Formats: sequence, structure tokens, C-alpha cells
Amino acid sequence: MTPRGDIETREDCELLVRAFYERALIDPIIGWIFTDVARLDLDAHIPRIASFWETVLLGARSYGGGAFAPHAVLHERVRLRAGYFERWLWLWEATVDEMFEGERAELAKQHARRVARAFHARLGGEETAFRPEPGEFLVIQHAPGSVGSG
Repeated sequence: MTPRGDIETREDCELLVRAFYERALIDPIIGWIFTDVARLDLDAHIPRIASFWETVLLGARSYGGGAFAPHAVLHERVRLRAGYFERWLWLWEATVDEMFEGERAELAKQHARRVARAFHARLGGEETAFRPEPGEFLVIQHAPGSVGSG
């Protein structure tokens, strides 16, 4: 698929969200969270999430409500680990890159990274579990003898 320009309309947001969920629902790493745990109703969910992205990317103010609360409830059912957020980000960024290019497309990826980090931190995760942002360094200190032993 060749990117078709930047994200400019509500319809673009809906196309992006729908394409993302087509991947996410069948993903071998996180698909089960959407289908078996959250039991996601796409007909209800896609317009709501499209409104979220329309608000973030286009300033439409069509999204009302908090995005964190449903994730906190989901976290009570299954621990949302850093790896799940990483996979979500990978799928989101790949979908954005395949469909769109431009300033808003980049903003969609940047905002998704911020949201994933913030949600994971609020759920009790460690910020360092995520890959570094471009230009950042991740330093991991190991105790003497802990690397390669065992």
C-alpha cells in the first residue's frame, strides 16, 4: 500500500482506526486481549476511537470522555505489560506508515507513544520498559556477575 498523503478528515481517522483493528484483532501477541478479554464491539468502538484521533489530530473536539479508565478496567482482568503496549505501538505505527505520510501522520505516532507510556506508567509499569524515543538513550545497569551467569 502506498501512503496517500496526510490525515486530513474524519474519514481518514476512521480508515486508519479500522485498518489498525483489522491487524490488532488477529495479532498473535495482543489479539486475544481485544477479542477474549475486552470482547471489543468494533461497531461501537471504531467511531469512538476515530473521534479520539479526530480530536487529537484535527482539533475537532468530537471525543468526550477519558481514555484511561477503560484500560484500567482491562488491566484488572489481565495485566497490561510493557510488551503489549510495545506491540500495540508497533502495529499502530506500521498502519500509519502504510496509509499516510505527513505532519499529522507523524503526530499520530508521537501521540500514541506518549499515551502508551503514560498509560503503562499509571498502571504501575516502569517507564524504562519502553524503547527510547528517537535521540534518547536507554541505560540499563546490571549487577556485577548478573550478565551471562547462570
